[in-house]
Amino acid sequence: MSVTYQPKKKKRARKHGFLKRMSSSGGKRIITHRRRKKRKKLSP
Repeated sequence: MSVTYQPKKKKRARKHGFLKRMSSSGGKRIITHRRRKKRKKLSP
């Protein structure tokens, strides 16, 4: 049996990171809501 999940920071950042969020209107909305909640981390 192999371990399936082998995380890569760059790939994660490219897919779910701040710049990716800000590139779409829906993502901007997510960031706004997270700011309103005073989240420490807005996106990974």
